Amino acid sequence: MSIVKETADLLSKLGVDAAALSGGDLAVHSPVTGEQIAALKTISPADAGKAIDAAHEAFKAWRLVPGPKRGELMRLLGEELRAHKAELGRLVSIEVGKIPSEGLGEVQEMIDICDFAVGLSRQLYGLTIATERPGHRMMETWHPLGVVGVISAFNFPVAVWSWNAALALVCGDSVVWKPSEKTPLTALACEAIFARAVARFGKDAPANLLTVLVGDRAVGEVLVDHPKVALVSATGSTRMGREVGPRLARRFARAVLELGGNNAGIVCPSADLDMALRAIAFGAMGTAGQRCTTLRRLFVHDSVYDQLVPRLKKAYQSVSVGNPLESSALVGPLIDKAAFDNMQKALSDARAHGGKVTGGERFENGHNDAYYVHPALVEMPKQDGPVTEETFAPILYVMKYSDFDAVLDDHNAVGAGLSSSIFTRDLQESERFLSADGSDCGIANVNIGTSGAEIGGAFGGEKETGGGRESGSDAWKAYMRRATNTINYSRELPLAQGVSFDIE
Repeated sequence: MSIVKETADLLSKLGVDAAALSGGDLAVHSPVTGEQIAALKTISPADAGKAIDAAHEAFKAWRLVPGPKRGELMRLLGEELRAHKAELGRLVSIEVGKIPSEGLGEVQEMIDICDFAVGLSRQLYGLTIATERPGHRMMETWHPLGVVGVISAFNFPVAVWSWNAALALVCGDSVVWKPSEKTPLTALACEAIFARAVARFGKDAPANLLTVLVGDRAVGEVLVDHPKVALVSATGSTRMGREVGPRLARRFARAVLELGGNNAGIVCPSADLDMALRAIAFGAMGTAGQRCTTLRRLFVHDSVYDQLVPRLKKAYQSVSVGNPLESSALVGPLIDKAAFDNMQKALSDARAHGGKVTGGERFENGHNDAYYVHPALVEMPKQDGPVTEETFAPILYVMKYSDFDAVLDDHNAVGAGLSSSIFTRDLQESERFLSADGSDCGIANVNIGTSGAEIGGAFGGEKETGGGRESGSDAWKAYMRRATNTINYSRELPLAQGVSFDIE
């Protein structure tokens, strides 16, 4: 079956009207073969504004539905995702180029966050706070925030949306979603799956609770600038975040920014090298290096460098690259030609800075418009040039170190601060890495790689990664507004801080 036919069949099973897939102005290509698999109609900026107005009306109704009942909608969404996991996972593989286990794993993340949201629906807790005034009680309460805008990137086209949407919806917000122009089909599929969950939920779910906006930058600007969008969660490049953040700040809207990640690992003298090898290989080569948590820099102690790096080179030379839909290859394609060109430019810059490159060549698979590459391992004399910038491709820069304090400084000496990892059996090294003067990233791991975060922890990073947090822990608080309440149940009116203001 052709990839075009398979895509249409999958979308039909997922509930997307076939008429929506052709005749539009947005050409959608699969990176697996480079073929066009759909042509979608895009929404105009004016109509996007109207859709946001409708979402605001939905919010005004949804916020009055009790939290545990909102959780029931998330339970039903989780059931629908379980029922369609195979089809949606396959569609992710077609549209992004992920290997099948990663496509299915992304849908499993969606299911997991729905389960999390169901429990959260009964745990939107405030605090009772000690008050200095007798006969008073002070507490905080949490209320729905408003319309939540989600701008998602191509590399996790459905999971990142679900991290935001499941929490926002259970917190009482409506959601407007602008997917990447490179991966809009999975968004349409999720919209159809959500509609089935809403139909099962019944009349308490208002219309326009979830809206998908398929469009270009102008549509994204409407979402960022619209006064009825209370929060925008944007996943993408640091460049994008530098534009989105100030625009939201100008109108005092909230931002959850999950941006670049020039992630590093440190291999210490006591490391289990077998474990480190496996973790490094997946972290650096998985998803063809197109995860925000991809391992991009590796610092190896000079005492174990000659034991580990030759084994890494061998793994790079032997890893299977190929069509993820037709083979058991572990590395699929880059998303497009621009990604390939950026990778080649970075490798050229690395060579100019003294780097020794293993891999990085294009892998010919019979499709001129598909861009498969051999992952690249680059031994660098020091951290400079392209090493200090994120290239969204499977490039791992490897450097020696000898002093632990110095390597921590090098580890932190880049703009991004998303994910990090250390491999050691030395308690002092591991605890130092996790301490206040250790890794400056939002994710810091010991004896596991930089990729593969679970939904139970808050996901995000510091510095140029944006500071936002999505998914687990108390990330839900971003999607609600907090009120501090003081109740006077006495017959007196004492003021705080001993202030006296008596009138006759």
